[in-house]
Amino acid sequence: MKLSARVDYALRAVSELAVAQGPRNVEQLSVAQGIPAKYLESILGELRRGQLLRSQRGPVGGFRLARPAEEISVADVIRALEGELANVRGNRPEELEYSGAAAPLQQVWIALRASERAILESVTLAHVASGEMPEMVRTLVAEPAAWARPSRRTS
Repeated sequence: MKLSARVDYALRAVSELAVAQGPRNVEQLSVAQGIPAKYLESILGELRRGQLLRSQRGPVGGFRLARPAEEISVADVIRALEGELANVRGNRPEELEYSGAAAPLQQVWIALRASERAILESVTLAHVASGEMPEMVRTLVAEPAAWARPSRRTS
């Protein structure tokens, strides 16, 4: 899975909002996470249009989460910016048709999406903000192989 800078920046910014006691403006979020302010402003606008954030104008204005952090998953943030979690050439896995020896690839893509969903939908902004990850995530990251770079096979 390859995540864009937009998704990375968005998740970092909403994590800041999850621990904030009030609205935070673009500059505050930009400084807190080292994200270019202009780029972040565009991302926050998309998250607002995706109904994950609310904005408030004025001297004490800024952005805040539209729902409690416990109700917003990492998957919600990714979908608001990029659409479906797993797609192949812009198609949903169940819409693909392969023939011959490649036919089983559809099952691989569907399994990949199910695996992504299991993790990304179970981790909320509250988990990120508290540092207390769900059991599934803790189990996966406890495996040394999860941290190791895969070796390249040469034939």
